Amino acid sequence: MGAFEYTALDSRGKQQRGVLEGDAPRQIRQQLRERGLTPLDVQEVSERKRGGGRSRLSLTRNRISVTELALFTRQLATLVKAGLPLEAALQAVAQQTDNQRTQRVTLGIRSKVLEGHALADALSDFPQVFPEIYRATVAAGEQSGHLDGVLERLAEYVENQQVMRQKVQLALLYPVILTFVAIGVVIVLLAKVVPDVVGVFDSIDAELPALTKGLIATSDFLRDYGLILLVLLGAGLFLWRLALTRPHIRRAYHLWLLRLPLVGRLVLGTNTGRFTRTLSILVNSGVPVLDALQISSEVIGNVPMREAIEETAQRVREGSSIHDALAKHRLFPAITLHLIANGEASGDLGGMLERAAIHQEREVETLVGALMGLFEPLLILVMGGVVLLIVLAILLPIFEINQLVQ
Repeated sequence: MGAFEYTALDSRGKQQRGVLEGDAPRQIRQQLRERGLTPLDVQEVSERKRGGGRSRLSLTRNRISVTELALFTRQLATLVKAGLPLEAALQAVAQQTDNQRTQRVTLGIRSKVLEGHALADALSDFPQVFPEIYRATVAAGEQSGHLDGVLERLAEYVENQQVMRQKVQLALLYPVILTFVAIGVVIVLLAKVVPDVVGVFDSIDAELPALTKGLIATSDFLRDYGLILLVLLGAGLFLWRLALTRPHIRRAYHLWLLRLPLVGRLVLGTNTGRFTRTLSILVNSGVPVLDALQISSEVIGNVPMREAIEETAQRVREGSSIHDALAKHRLFPAITLHLIANGEASGDLGGMLERAAIHQEREVETLVGALMGLFEPLLILVMGGVVLLIVLAILLPIFEINQLVQ
């Protein structure tokens, strides 16, 4: 039995979408007719065909948010731990969710499980929803017979990732809004207000102050070439993103980011925390260390750090310890390396990796808070300085006129 997404018309001619379970599209169409619906389209829920090839449904339509993934994982972990069979637990999750995408994906997974496939194999039909760490952890849990415990760890992992992302987004929200508002105010002043005010001085034969002349020139430039400047800025951003698709340029850029004073610490801490958190959950779930290192390298966004982890996996395969292999690259914080060394020596590598992840996540959170705390007053000072220059450029000619009159 498989899961099929349908599009049908009701008696009023209104389109309806949903998901039904059946053995074939013909059976789904029959079910729709019995409900008084006219079927328009019926497709099996799957992101890819079994032999590869193009997807049966749009990948974008089957993607779910991190929040939905966290809720799905927590619900499934709770139901499996309560003793429900896997297919019954998936059915309950599909019935409880209000999100059509999550329901579509859940029923697609359930249909594969009912066909006799393992849960990890069913998840692999939706690679855009479930990353490799997720699938590998579930596979390890199924092989060890502790799927409920593994799902609990996965739920905590996804929830922690969600919380971390929300904290960063909330920290950045106010500065981003403040920046756009400040830039917008300055543009309006230069393009609209300043020309009307300063235009009064055009009939004056006296020499205008240099500051006023510069302000008038800037205002004229924005009015005459503002649109062209905006187009050039957009083209520059597009070309920059295109250049970053080239491996050597992206690697050089990421290496430069690591060398920046504050940004480098933030990039290093974020990627290290992501790496240690991923590696800890994989090791604690029973995934072999070499496979865990390879999977963990894929969650790293910084190219030099990802290459360092890939090379570390190769050195571990040759008999080296994780600590020694990572230390040779001099990219990872010393405390992380010490915790990994302690974990390897004590046989509690997963626990030490989890401690390292917690430490890095707290450090990143503190650093982001400090940066935002510095950024906001600096932005206010800069924009205040710009507004002060505009006001002085307008007032200086007025002062000179008053002196001439006197």
